[in-house]
Amino acid sequence: MAFYHNLAVQFRTYNRNVKLSFMANILTQIGLGIFMVIYNFYIRKLGYTEAVNGQVIAMTSLATAIILVPAGLVSDRFGRKRVIFYGIAVSGMILFFRSIFADQSMLISLAFTSGLTMAFLQVSGIPWLAENSTAEQRVNLFSLHFASMTAANVIGSLLGGLLTDLFSLVVSDLHSIRYTLMIGALIYLSGIIPTTKFQEIPKKVEKAAQKVSFKWQNDGMKLIVLFAIAQMLIGFGAGLVIPYLNLYFADRFSASTTSIGFIISLGQAATALAMFIGPLVVKRLGEVKAVVYLQLASLPFLLLTAYTNHLWLAAIGFLFRQALMNAGNPIQMSLMMSKVNDSMKGLANSINQMVFNLGWALMGPVSTGIVVQYGSYWGYAYVFTITAGLYLIGSIYFLIVFKGFKEKGQSVAKVS
Repeated sequence: MAFYHNLAVQFRTYNRNVKLSFMANILTQIGLGIFMVIYNFYIRKLGYTEAVNGQVIAMTSLATAIILVPAGLVSDRFGRKRVIFYGIAVSGMILFFRSIFADQSMLISLAFTSGLTMAFLQVSGIPWLAENSTAEQRVNLFSLHFASMTAANVIGSLLGGLLTDLFSLVVSDLHSIRYTLMIGALIYLSGIIPTTKFQEIPKKVEKAAQKVSFKWQNDGMKLIVLFAIAQMLIGFGAGLVIPYLNLYFADRFSASTTSIGFIISLGQAATALAMFIGPLVVKRLGEVKAVVYLQLASLPFLLLTAYTNHLWLAAIGFLFRQALMNAGNPIQMSLMMSKVNDSMKGLANSINQMVFNLGWALMGPVSTGIVVQYGSYWGYAYVFTITAGLYLIGSIYFLIVFKGFKEKGQSVAKVS
């Protein structure tokens, strides 16, 4: 209880930008939670094959991977406030259009456009929080940020399943899904309201900053690349299974949309709670070991989900894997942001997001292909097992590369 009391006390110390950012994130994540849990079923109800689902997910992730680095540079150059505002506005409208159109070429085109527009919002959130906080606040701040986003996704996932089932009582299944998607898009768009009250931080031009050595720049880029490799390994693993978890529960266990929404929302709730465990693990083990131990602890639960024939065991495996694997994310982000200068924070975040999305783009069609070929049991068993292998490699890499990072990294960049 003392820990949660300290979090509440610390939240009151955050500046107005951070608090408004939390409001915007909660609204957009509720809308996105509704959208993402239902959209795969929308494509199915339109009569398209699993290959189309794979193409839509792949094109979204590919577009995001392509634009993330330019988006990060734009965010660094023109300011986070402007990029976040237009990111929500444009991507929200695209989500609304995706709820309406049914032509296959339009579905794929809009998925690609959605990936492009969301990237600008994606790359700006973490740097915005970093620039509006102190180094001492960041681990807890990022943990609270990820937890609130996840909790909002819980609400969205529950609403997505419930609204679809409620609408299906009075309209066709296709229209019930479509109405739910439109509501999700509108809630997402409402996240733009808090951003209108953001106060952009004036850029500081200091002589010391203008005389940064070439070696420092090299060290900064080296750190970004090392983090990106770790993120790429995890992204390739995640891209095999995460976009298709709703289909996994539907195909293997014939679960209803309400049940699936409930299970996924429980996983997100477990993740939100696990986010608060992260800072406690950091105090005991340090940042690097905390990330590695949490990721490794998730692997047995991932394999349980892969091979069980019981829905309740699959749900338990999913809950613990989801919570443990994601609990290290805010720690990793805090570690990276603390070592990168403000002028490179957008670039650092965008490169990490880019390689993660590249994994989703490339592995999406692979995953659907394996499931189509081997069926709902062995197909998912194979892709989950491959994911476990990639997570294991990524965790070992992270430990080997960054085990002395805290001590060695102190001189790399001064925390702003």
